[in-house]
Amino acid sequence: MKALTFVASAVFFLAGTAGAAEKALSIGTLERVATFDGAMPTGVTVSEGGRIFVNFPRWGDDVKFTVAELRNGKAVPYPQADADPFISVQSVVADGHGRVWVLDTAAPKFSAPKPGGARLVAIDLATNKVVKTYVFTPDVVLPSTYVNDVRFDFRGGGEGVAYITDSSLSGPGAIIVLDLATGKAVRRLNGHASVMPEPGFAPAVNGKAMPASFKVASDGIALSPDGETLYYCALSSRHLFAVPTRLLRDPAVSEADLARAVRDIGVKGASDGLEADAKGTVYAGDYEHNAIRKLDAGATTWQTIAQAPRLSWPDTFSIGPDGYLYVIANQLHRQAGFNEGRDLRRKPYELLRLKIGAQPAPTR
Repeated sequence: MKALTFVASAVFFLAGTAGAAEKALSIGTLERVATFDGAMPTGVTVSEGGRIFVNFPRWGDDVKFTVAELRNGKAVPYPQADADPFISVQSVVADGHGRVWVLDTAAPKFSAPKPGGARLVAIDLATNKVVKTYVFTPDVVLPSTYVNDVRFDFRGGGEGVAYITDSSLSGPGAIIVLDLATGKAVRRLNGHASVMPEPGFAPAVNGKAMPASFKVASDGIALSPDGETLYYCALSSRHLFAVPTRLLRDPAVSEADLARAVRDIGVKGASDGLEADAKGTVYAGDYEHNAIRKLDAGATTWQTIAQAPRLSWPDTFSIGPDGYLYVIANQLHRQAGFNEGRDLRRKPYELLRLKIGAQPAPTR
């Protein structure tokens, strides 16, 4: 497929070309929602009622609680204040139907997941109580697995499906497909090129090269509003891929046939977070250039809708019922591990939002 094009800030797209002009460039109106002076956040989600949840993985910061709800602009432990029931949470996702889901990697500091610890947990927003827990089996969560992000589809029979990215740093990436009725999960596209670091990928954030060891598999994920297409990307890649969900869900479809159905949508920029809205627009971060881009349904041109220095590593996205796109900017590239042992992060980290005038993609 022909590579897609950018507008607005295309001149800054090529890795390593960022300079004074980009640093001065500002596109879009970003609003501050909250700040974080302690541990570094990675995930955010906004429920249909407007409640906001964030998470703090245990990567090395002093993490007192790994999931929180924002109340009056302050992060408070969730779902309970007296004990943290999770090991190390990478993502929180509200499903639009009264629940928030917590994806626990069970892999603090990117260690091998603790046996039986990697799980997906549903919390009822009316009672703030855990109502479902799915524990991943060793054939799904490998010693190298790092479960990263999740999207839900409750259409059709049973109780629906969860799609999860494995963003392994050392093993095969994959899309994990979880049947929410049976609890059975399977790895699809295991080790396929689309879920693996892009060969020759050499990212540069604002012109500064990332270490050669920065090789991370499938990370960002988004579901089309009709539930028929799953979009995803590796963290160490600039390409967006898509695959029909009916093939992912069908155990009769071989890995070879599934691989043939994968589409390379083209170059979008190097992204951490992805999201889709109810109109079918796909949103992607560009962490090399402090930017957020969108691809409207049926379009072939990506548009830059936000770019500013404060968008320092746009991580997870969530679309709220208020028509805003919420994004965590967490300066991930400034961690000591990427800077010869020097922690260059400057607190506070920010939760920002951008008016997009669209609703979240439906999940049923």
